This record gives sequence, structure tokens and C-alpha cells, in this order.
Amino acid sequence: MILVTGGAGYIGSHCVKRLLDKGYAVVVIDNLSRGHRDAVLTGDFVHGSIGDRRILEEVFTRWPIEVVMHFSALAYVGESMERPAEYYENNVAQTLTLLTACRDYGVKYVIFSSTCATYGEVERVPITEDTPIAPLNPYGHSKRMVEVILEDFDRAYGIKSCIFRYFNAAGADPSGMLRERHQPETHLIPIVLEVAAGQREYVEIFGTDYPTPDGTCIRDYVHVNDLSDAHILGIEYLRSGSPSMIFNLGSEKGFSVREVIDTCECVTGRTILVKEGQRRPGDAPRLVAEATRAKTLLGWRPERSDLRTIVADAWHAMRCCR
Repeated sequence: MILVTGGAGYIGSHCVKRLLDKGYAVVVIDNLSRGHRDAVLTGDFVHGSIGDRRILEEVFTRWPIEVVMHFSALAYVGESMERPAEYYENNVAQTLTLLTACRDYGVKYVIFSSTCATYGEVERVPITEDTPIAPLNPYGHSKRMVEVILEDFDRAYGIKSCIFRYFNAAGADPSGMLRERHQPETHLIPIVLEVAAGQREYVEIFGTDYPTPDGTCIRDYVHVNDLSDAHILGIEYLRSGSPSMIFNLGSEKGFSVREVIDTCECVTGRTILVKEGQRRPGDAPRLVAEATRAKTLLGWRPERSDLRTIVADAWHAMRCCR
């Protein structure tokens, strides 16, 4: 049985769908503070917090949990700069409660949703898993703290883990059943598509003076279904007796904000109004992955992570899921 925390959120709900499609038994726990109950495609759902030990005891007693996929987290960089205490409480303290319950109930494997924000502003691109860690914001710090906790839990208690450092998760399931529904929405692609759909007046570019070819930030976009597939491969990796490991997950290609907007215009056939703004605190100029380790050790092969496919799937889902 797989326990998915944060399974009502964007990436978590997509991963639940992929797990179910492949025949896994899945139970979801989510407090629905930022997720959506209708995005959970399994009947085994617990409405609650991973920081509530009583609820966790009920979950681990009721279901024979072998693997925990941990997506539950606050994940807004800007918000983390303004409200760091909330981020450390939610992302670190509550995760420690979860992991302690895993230890006490004999859970063998944890798959953790981390982030490329652990790297910060890097000197060399592409970024490997050995790139020095220097987060620029409390969100990145909170994820790195959990990575360290997992390393210690492996050493002390034998709980094995796959830590996945995502680059920019994007896109939607091609069926159109699921999509991004953050409130507020802060991810670039859905914001641009909301402009195309007439739901926003314009998209604001935060900073046009970065040391990049067109002055805007460059990011590596990876399809949410490809991310989900990596998590499933992570289960088999750990079950095979392989050691705990950190993996980058990205397309290994970087696109600027302006390039993303241009692609959205091409896919939708609509003009996107743009306004230029100031840089946001905590934004690195360029983040692009090297994902060789995931491809080599997991056999991961991203199938939908070219930018045009990502945008097309997101646009299709936006029109299907009103």
C-alpha cells in the first residue's frame, strides 16, 4: 500500500492517477488547505494533517503502508520570504512528525518531493546532484532540512529514501482530468494560459535585466506525468535493495520567460499581453537540470517534457476542467 501525502495537490494528484493506472493500492492524506478533494481519484482518502500524530496512527493502523510518497508542503517562494515560520512549521516540523510515525510503524521506504530551490544561484549549468547547496529562500531551506533528516533516518533507522529535486513541474495529464489549480496561481505557464483564456488581463515578467540572452529568468520545465513516472520507478528502485539516493528531475533544457510566452501564443493562437516588472526576491537567473542519474539508475525516460507538449497538455486540461 502506498500512502500519498498531499495527494489532493497538483503533483500529488497526478501521481495518484499514475499509480492507480499501474495497479497500485493508494491511500491519500491531505488537509485540503491548498488541494482539491475532486482531484483525488481514489476512494481511500483521509482529510487531515500530517502533523497530527493521532490521525497518522489511525492511517498506519488501518492500512499496511509500505511506501510513503511525501508531497505535502507549502511551496511558494515569495510567500516563504514573507512567512518563514509557517514554512518551517509545515514543511519541516510536520514532516518530522510524519517520519517519526513511519519509523514507529515500520515503513520501509519514503519518496520525497524536494526542489531545485535547494541549489540557489549556481555558478555552472546544467546542475548536477553534486552542485553545492545554497538555498536563496526559506522554501528551499525547508526542503533541504528534510533531505538531511531523511539521511539521518536512513543511517539510524534504516528507512530508505528517494529524494527528487524537481525543476519546474508543468503541464497536465493528457486526458484533461487533472490540471494546475493553485490558489493563488504563481506558476508561469498556467498564468500565461489564463491570459490567453481571458481570465487575466496580462502576465507580468518579474525582472528583465538578468544575465540571460533576453534578460528574463531561464527555467527547466518538466511534465508532471514524467515526474509521476519517476516516483513510480523510485518505488521499484528502493524495493530492489538499492541505497537511498538524490535525483534531479528535469528536461535538461532551459527556456526563458519570454520563450514560454511565445510558445503559449503559438499553441493557443492568441496574443498574450505582457507587462514588465521588477525582480522578485529569491529568484535565481538560470536553473537547468542534468538528469543523468535518474536516467541511469531508474531508467527514467521523460516522454512529454518538450515545452510545446507541456503547454498543449496544460491548455487542453484548462479547457476541459472548468
